[in-house]
Amino acid sequence: MEQILIRGDVYWGRYFGTSTTFILWLTYIPSRVLGLSYLTGNILFGALGFIGIRYLFVMTASYFPSNHKVLNISLFPIIFYFPNMHFWSAGVGKDSICFWGIAWFVYAVQAYRKRWWHGLVALFFVFMARPHMGQALIAGATISILLGSEIRKEYKIVLGVFALVGSIYLSATTLSFLKLEEFSLEELGSLASKTAGLLASGHSGIDVASYSIPMRIFTFMFRPIFFDAHNVMALLSSFENALYLYLSLFIYRNWSPEALRDMPVFLKTGIIVFIPTSLAFANSLGNLGAIMRMKNMTMIYFLLFCFYLIVHNKKQRYLRALDRKRFFQRRQTIIDSKNQLID
Repeated sequence: MEQILIRGDVYWGRYFGTSTTFILWLTYIPSRVLGLSYLTGNILFGALGFIGIRYLFVMTASYFPSNHKVLNISLFPIIFYFPNMHFWSAGVGKDSICFWGIAWFVYAVQAYRKRWWHGLVALFFVFMARPHMGQALIAGATISILLGSEIRKEYKIVLGVFALVGSIYLSATTLSFLKLEEFSLEELGSLASKTAGLLASGHSGIDVASYSIPMRIFTFMFRPIFFDAHNVMALLSSFENALYLYLSLFIYRNWSPEALRDMPVFLKTGIIVFIPTSLAFANSLGNLGAIMRMKNMTMIYFLLFCFYLIVHNKKQRYLRALDRKRFFQRRQTIIDSKNQLID
């Protein structure tokens, strides 16, 4: 509780706010009133992270048409046992809350007609922990639903208006949290440069300001790689990043408009949230440790995106093969019938 200076009387309500103060507000009763230890807090927050993983596990099992193997190992369910994902979603802090909240939110978006209130509660937790991620969720969900064909045009217009109003209403809090006066390229660039400079220290510090934009994106998505590893966690992350890099090579070959059309809404939302947040973090994080921590919130959706493109393409090839087989079977039947008539 000493992380934030509270002037005057200290009580539960004084801690309510965004970012770290919200985590202190959440843990006030368990720690101050119930007297639970920090270890117990890690267990409770780890349980939330596990629930988030379970949401993604269930949706992957339900909406992916098939599985895919790498080195004769099935991607499902092994991708849900990656140590980096469990490490950063299993302790007291914003990372666990955001990972759980984003997973819960996309779970709600997948069936938004009956789970809309789940989405609102999840959005509350994500926005209070990291306001910029909350705004990204609103944009991601709106775009993914508007691009779909599940609802009528007039409902899409209403949804778009509500999303715009909500974003404008929440933008003041987000600007205050980021310490910006306005959303402009100049202000965001200045913030990114300042953040990158502050983080470029320690064993895992990197001079991201000297990198080109493609190299910054590569660094955020696929590093630390083996030559960057300076501890066990970084080494384990290197194996994960190697798989991310390998699967990303399949995007061009397996991409198709049909795959994007058939993609589950939860995955559309996740990848739409992933793209702008990754671009923002890639330009502002100058420390590999911070990169591992921040990309844990959304990197799983990039992995599932690559996975889905591969299995969708595999399914389409199988269906085309069945169509060709049926065509040749019908053709042979016609030929045989004509031969019988001739005889």
